[in-house]
Amino acid sequence: MEEELESGVVKKFLYINRRAPHGTVYAHEALEVVLIGAAFEQDVSLAFIDDGVFQLKKDQDTSEINTKNFSKIFSALEMYDVEKLYVEKESLELRGLTEDDLSVDVKVIDSAEMKKLITDSEVIFNF
Repeated sequence: MEEELESGVVKKFLYINRRAPHGTVYAHEALEVVLIGAAFEQDVSLAFIDDGVFQLKKDQDTSEINTKNFSKIFSALEMYDVEKLYVEKESLELRGLTEDDLSVDVKVIDSAEMKKLITDSEVIFNF
């Protein structure tokens, strides 16, 4: 992968976020890896599926669980040219959420569209 990045080849990177934002390091680590991909000027997309949709929920308060609230970083992704955020519609609905419950602008897509997004991606990271 390092050779490809150095030669200027742009790859379609997809970062799939499936886990809740707190309780594990996965969500926070995913954000760090996304920023690295963006720094190498790759075509970066983020997908939020299953409990990963909770990462984007507005007004998260982590004071009771003694962990850093990194949810505000999502709104800064645009500064790094990370603008393609996708949320699976079925995952939102199963968790009683709507697009209005999310802290950033996303494209809500159904599971068939999500499968196509995954299939069309060249490099996939699952978190």
